[in-house]
Amino acid sequence: MEREPGAAGARRALGRRLEAVLASRSEANAVFDILAVLQSENQEEIQEAVRTCSRLFGALLERGELFVGQLPPEEMVMTGSRGAMRKYKVWMRHRYHSCCNRLGELLGHPSFQVKELALGTLMKLVQLEGVHPLEKPRWEGNYLFPQDLLKFREYLDHDDVCYHTMRAAVDTVARVTGQHPEVPPAFWNNAFTLLSAVSLPRREPTVSSFYVKRAELSDTWKVAHLKEHRKAFQAMWLNFLKHKLPLSLYKKVLVIMHDAILPQLAQPTLMIDFLTRACDLGGALSLLALNGLFILIHEHNLEYPDFYRKLYGLLDPSVFHVKYRARFFRLADVFLSSSHLPAYLVAAFAKRLARLALTAPPEALLMVLPFICNLLRRHPACRVLVHRPHGPELDADPYDPGEEDPAQSRALESSLWELQALQRHYHPEVSKAASVINQALSVPEVSISPLLELTAYEIFERDLKKKGPEPVPLEFLPAQGLLGRPGDVCAQHFTLS
Repeated sequence: MEREPGAAGARRALGRRLEAVLASRSEANAVFDILAVLQSENQEEIQEAVRTCSRLFGALLERGELFVGQLPPEEMVMTGSRGAMRKYKVWMRHRYHSCCNRLGELLGHPSFQVKELALGTLMKLVQLEGVHPLEKPRWEGNYLFPQDLLKFREYLDHDDVCYHTMRAAVDTVARVTGQHPEVPPAFWNNAFTLLSAVSLPRREPTVSSFYVKRAELSDTWKVAHLKEHRKAFQAMWLNFLKHKLPLSLYKKVLVIMHDAILPQLAQPTLMIDFLTRACDLGGALSLLALNGLFILIHEHNLEYPDFYRKLYGLLDPSVFHVKYRARFFRLADVFLSSSHLPAYLVAAFAKRLARLALTAPPEALLMVLPFICNLLRRHPACRVLVHRPHGPELDADPYDPGEEDPAQSRALESSLWELQALQRHYHPEVSKAASVINQALSVPEVSISPLLELTAYEIFERDLKKKGPEPVPLEFLPAQGLLGRPGDVCAQHFTLS
């Protein structure tokens, strides 16, 4: 490509190549001339090439002239016998990838103008790919976001970029929710993707890893202080979580709440409103919300008297069959680990679990029975439940399983007769686990971690591998007739072979 000197000459030359490519597919090789200018050492020429690529590939995306789907290797397609149009689309899609890769490299260019233009062009292509996807949707209907094009994550390693991103996120969420009464789920998911990528600096007490270089740092800048980052981080999440989010997003937030959000807030207790709302949603969301509330109670002295009542309410027959069973009992074990819990509360949980165990599958029983025994080991005052061998059974049990408040369930007046019933369970391992209660409980607790993920398939496989008893010779009389009597009527008409 012959270049005219200066930015104006580069603009005219690139314009001619652009018009040629868009006018005829036979001029497609002119794309190489455009992409070559992206490698120029001249700042103005690079900027003209970036603008030209933006117009070129923007038009090709809108016209549907880039291959859609899993992109095959260029050599394989060019040497194959497929149609010319398909070859053109695959070939041009590879040129598009080369362009995007070079734009990503230009994000590290010494010139701020080049970096800004490259980032703006990439974001424009993100927007166009969202409207004209180059991949077939893999989730949530037909919506596809071109995440591979996003280049902002590497910039979030810089403290000043993180700080201003948090400030901008607050303004953006407020503006969008103020303009639209019904905000689409795609906005909330995209906002969460951005917010969850932001983390606070690890350096204290000052912050100095800046993207925008300064000759010297001023102590008056808020961006230079970690406490200001914490305030911005807190404002960002609180302003996001105060809105009504899609249920699927609640789970994503709650999963990272305890280790990625709460420890970095300036005032973690301000998260109480969100966690309380999530706790009322039920199921796995309630459990995850209780995990966050537990941290606030034990590490930040939060008063939340309904915590154990909420946990008690989650105990129902479905808890042994849901996919989050292991997480539930792992967290419940942590929640009930304190030796300072009142005896009536621990007795209520032990009794509730014992009652539910009567209809639980074997793989759940092998985990819940040691769980109950561990509760009795931690709280000797509750062992009265097993020292009533002739205590009341189902028809006269004072325990009220329908009572929502564990303090009013009268569990401490009852007995764990359910465990005695499970000693006659059809599965020998369950029967053995239930029989532990007959002896004095050992001081060290039994670890339930290996039992949390136990499945019915694993129990079945384990039983198949067990060796059966040695054969024992038996004396018996062979049957002489159908009903055992050789002279009866059945024997005259039916014979045993």
